[in-house]
Amino acid sequence: MPPAYVKRRKTDANDAEAICDAVARPTMRFVPVKSPEQQAALSMHRTRDLLVKQRTQLVNMMRGLLAELGIDIRCGFERELTLAREIAEGRLPDVSAEAGKILAAQSQQALDLYVRLRQIGRDLLVW
Repeated sequence: MPPAYVKRRKTDANDAEAICDAVARPTMRFVPVKSPEQQAALSMHRTRDLLVKQRTQLVNMMRGLLAELGIDIRCGFERELTLAREIAEGRLPDVSAEAGKILAAQSQQALDLYVRLRQIGRDLLVW
């Protein structure tokens, strides 16, 4: 709502009055209501964005853990995905058993995120 309609001393009554005043004006423009299909597509986009953020956090955490253990991983999603596959298959770098368990869990989670992101990408292309 434009600032001209906002009143001082915020109360529900003042807000309702300002909304009624704004709606009654003939020049007021309204946003059309989204269809269920549009809402579904937006929810897919938001979910995909969230999963991408989680994947980035997870991969950065794995890279940091490996760096603390003296193993350097170059940036690049394909390299990180290959490393996650190797770790998930049991081909761990030279790390302790505890670190290996953590890396295996993180790798499996990263691979699961990758699969879900691929599926959402396919669904968006179909839509």
